[in-house]
Amino acid sequence: MRLFAHTGARALLVALAATAMAAAGCANIGTITESQLADCDMPDASTEPNLPTLPDKTAADLQPPTSITGPTTAYTRSDQIIPISNVPTEYQTLPVTVESSDGVEQTVADTSRILALNQNGGLAAAVYALGFGCQLVGRDIATGSSGMEDLPLVVVNGTDLNAEAILALQPTVVITDTSIGPYDAQLQLREAGIPVVFVPIVYTDGVQGVGSQIQQVADALGVPELGETLADRTNREISGTIQAIGKMAPSDPADKPRVVFLYVRGKSIYYWFGEGSGADSLIQSIGATDVAAEVGFEGMAPTNSEALVEAAPDVIIAMTLGIASAGGLDEMLQLPGIQETPAGKNRRVVDMSDYEVMSFGPQTAQVLAALATAVYDPEDAYVPEEPPALIEKRLNEIEEESDE
Repeated sequence: MRLFAHTGARALLVALAATAMAAAGCANIGTITESQLADCDMPDASTEPNLPTLPDKTAADLQPPTSITGPTTAYTRSDQIIPISNVPTEYQTLPVTVESSDGVEQTVADTSRILALNQNGGLAAAVYALGFGCQLVGRDIATGSSGMEDLPLVVVNGTDLNAEAILALQPTVVITDTSIGPYDAQLQLREAGIPVVFVPIVYTDGVQGVGSQIQQVADALGVPELGETLADRTNREISGTIQAIGKMAPSDPADKPRVVFLYVRGKSIYYWFGEGSGADSLIQSIGATDVAAEVGFEGMAPTNSEALVEAAPDVIIAMTLGIASAGGLDEMLQLPGIQETPAGKNRRVVDMSDYEVMSFGPQTAQVLAALATAVYDPEDAYVPEEPPALIEKRLNEIEEESDE
């Protein structure tokens, strides 16, 4: 539904939104102070690849991955995104007109207050890595690295945009994709005079699509050259990491672990992530056999116990919060079919933060390194002193909800 037809409505919308949220007691949603912006501190920029740390071992040094038992959590060693430049505006040309992927041309004239919103947090990570971290004024639920978890949340129920909270932040540009919505909310922002640039979803290309997404974001911010440099750096990190992982993974296809990525939510429903979901790319990048690709399972859809038992995965990859939503690992292993698989019998489940594992952004190499270490050398898997703050907070909430 198109609610406003001219940019003059923007000031009224902002005022109404602020009033409504204050009345509802939502002052912590969609608000950011000027002092918070002034206190923003970015790390030193670098154009050189930041390759993640991997165990200095080869497949010959490790036990066969199919013989490993027990669960492992894959933690990235650092969630700090390194910007490609600390002065991105020196490379910037504004205004810039780009074609949004929904077919509408958008002109961006001001990048002082940026919102980058999608389901997996990859867009905000790209904005940060381009050097515009201090211009981000809000976040989606998946954005939590490099201190961005302190930004006000502008979504509800995971992927539903709160247009009022967004308007209260007075963004000068919104970068988004179709993984989040509803589309009417994004249109409402445009009607309020805010350029809303949709970028194509790249998860179907997996790790190979990261560079193109970065470039799309850079073009929308008027820094195409920085985009090329960042995409090149990120692709070199990914390719270098995949090459290093190759030394840990068995070379004989018969010895490679058979892996499935299950999306678990609740005690009775779980989905396969198949070909074209992005999960297939992660599994193949760590040198494992993707059982979904083997049986020709495409996309993401509910699975059944018979299909899972027949696929016989040695390892199940799942999201940390998904396992928690099922009641924990023991409860997840009781879901139909899982117990009858080699992975279920051996409790061989590798979990990773929902906010990282499928983000497909500048930290992709770190994700691959963490997953590979958890699969092939869990004894050397990195374990932080404390879990990431965003995951810990949500785990505590899930536990409280289960106690009610």
